[in-house]
Amino acid sequence: MAVTRKKIKSKTSRISFTTGFFKKDKKRGADQNNTSLTGILKVLVVIACLAAVGAGLVFLDKYVSKAVPTKITAIELVNPPAWLNQPLKEKICAAAASGTQGLKLDENTARLVQANLEEKLSWLANVRVQAAYDRILIHADYRKPIALVKVGLRRLYVDPERVVLDFVPMPNLPIVNVKGLSPIISTPAVGQVWQRDDLAEAIAVLVRLDRMDKLVTPGKPLLGEIDSIDVSNFKGRQDKRFPHIVLYAKDSTEIIWGAEVGTWAQYFEAKDEEKLAKLYNYYKQCGSLLNGAKYINLRDPQGSISLPIDRY
Repeated sequence: MAVTRKKIKSKTSRISFTTGFFKKDKKRGADQNNTSLTGILKVLVVIACLAAVGAGLVFLDKYVSKAVPTKITAIELVNPPAWLNQPLKEKICAAAASGTQGLKLDENTARLVQANLEEKLSWLANVRVQAAYDRILIHADYRKPIALVKVGLRRLYVDPERVVLDFVPMPNLPIVNVKGLSPIISTPAVGQVWQRDDLAEAIAVLVRLDRMDKLVTPGKPLLGEIDSIDVSNFKGRQDKRFPHIVLYAKDSTEIIWGAEVGTWAQYFEAKDEEKLAKLYNYYKQCGSLLNGAKYINLRDPQGSISLPIDRY
């Protein structure tokens, strides 16, 4: 019997030992499984974060693309003058857009547009260009033509500062033809000042008429009825006895200005202010320069004429 118990005890001990081993092995396997699961979860979290960041970048890129256009969709002239007509607007915009196709809307493009306008267009001065949300903004001073000079088949405008402008149809403006210039050997490039004494005299008279229009007859400018100014006898180069400067209305009525601006005393003529007053008094009384007189003589002094302004 003793032997039997001993054998049984040994067997039980062996079984217990074996069971303990299995328990330890199962615990080690569970730890390993937990570690693997944690690692997998971490990887999944990282992947999810990366996916979220990527989706956010895609959304942000689409938002930026919508919020900040990368191409020019329009060119806008800021506060253009009322006299600026459609053909000239189109000419300005075409010059501005030259070479900008496909470029991004940024300050480099704005600088290119400004260079285009300064180099290729004589109608603008003091040009400032800005890149806005979806368009180019152009700020500038505009040169307004006051006279037209024909040289052969060419037609050139001249502004009050005698800057030469290329021809664009401007039927909405009272632009006066200058005739009788001495032989023209060469003409300056557009954008340059035309240095001619006889042309400068014609412009001086027209500028005074333009100022009087703004002061006295803004609703119906007298210049609108003037066709041409003739300076062929400038400084009496043809005949000192005849008027040096003569204007012609659109019905060919002569308006005899006389001597050059500022030289009235040398020729015993009316002052320049008196000449202007006489002409505009006649215009206001008759309502027009057309079909009312064979000629209008402004040279004779008439001290009794009231002067609308003090000086020019």
